Amino acid sequence: MGLHFTPKEFSKRKRDVLKSMKEHNLDALLMFRQESMYWLTGYDTFGYVFFQTLILDQKGNVILLTRAPDLRQAQNTSNIEDIRIWVDKEGINPTDDLKQILNELDLKDKNIGIEYEAYGMTGRNALRLNKSLESYCEVEDQSELITKHRVIKSQEEIIYVKKAAELADQGLDEAWKYARGGVSELKILAEMQRVVLDGGGDYPANEYIIGSGHNALLCRYQSEKRILSETDQLTIEWAGTYKHYHSAMFRTIPIGKADVKHIKMHEACVKALNNCAKTLIPGKTAGDVFDIHAKTFDDLGYNKSRMNACGYSLGTTFSPNWMDWPMLYTGNPYVITPGNVFFMHMILMDSDSGLAMNLGETYLVTETGNERLGKQKLDLVIL
Repeated sequence: MGLHFTPKEFSKRKRDVLKSMKEHNLDALLMFRQESMYWLTGYDTFGYVFFQTLILDQKGNVILLTRAPDLRQAQNTSNIEDIRIWVDKEGINPTDDLKQILNELDLKDKNIGIEYEAYGMTGRNALRLNKSLESYCEVEDQSELITKHRVIKSQEEIIYVKKAAELADQGLDEAWKYARGGVSELKILAEMQRVVLDGGGDYPANEYIIGSGHNALLCRYQSEKRILSETDQLTIEWAGTYKHYHSAMFRTIPIGKADVKHIKMHEACVKALNNCAKTLIPGKTAGDVFDIHAKTFDDLGYNKSRMNACGYSLGTTFSPNWMDWPMLYTGNPYVITPGNVFFMHMILMDSDSGLAMNLGETYLVTETGNERLGKQKLDLVIL
């Protein structure tokens, strides 16, 4: 089996989840988040785009209900022994198969937690599931039960996160190497992704974000690709990815020469990032981190250019995005804890001038503060 963690690690995770289930008075948990399945059992697939659930009951039984293409996927990548298959055919309702399993586990009239906040849990699947379990058992949303365990990384996980950070650094080296006037954004993307894969990494959970010229002000991937002009600006957001663990970075690179506003915006981003890093320490909250971000930018006159969040947790995530819980926004009460991994992005988008400046790094929270995982310089690099 291609398990990425030791049996001891998996056993601890299962014990921790069972303890949390008991604290929430849950007799079983239905997992629909692929991240939960991977973390708990090693199961590695994109089959969650169809109806698929992993059942864990208080007795410790673990049963996967999935489609035929994922039978061997689960056998080869996970420690799951009991794998059930629902059959593709017209009019099939896999929640009927799920209910049979719940009957086997004697869960009628019991309390069951469900991960509703999951990409595989489409609106239609939720309607079918709720209807199937209506008057059968008590259900409640427990979308974050396992997520709250995943947010604190173990020593085995931190090894993978740091490897991902090394790959992200190598990606930036390639961006600096190829970002020049006359070069296509496609070439830059290709070389950045190449070094990650050459280094033993994975595809990221979402596309790298790249944009130049007017598209440098975008925070999302889009399909237009430009040839860089001799004087230009290039925004890139990417992640090194290893065993599905991510370490992200963000840069805006002036091409040819930098506008004086670019320089001032970059100085503001560095100051905001450093202030956030000083606040990303045990005992502070996610809201505290955002608030110092906002204050720094606002004091420097960038209120209209900044975002309303300045980062999020990173870990092992699957498509369609590498963002994990929790996010850094005002009022978020989550208490920063050793073992957290946060990507903090300082984003300035000035629509009036048409200029962008972005700076982002990934940090591991330690007992005494934090460690910036990327080792590249924060200087404004003009190519």
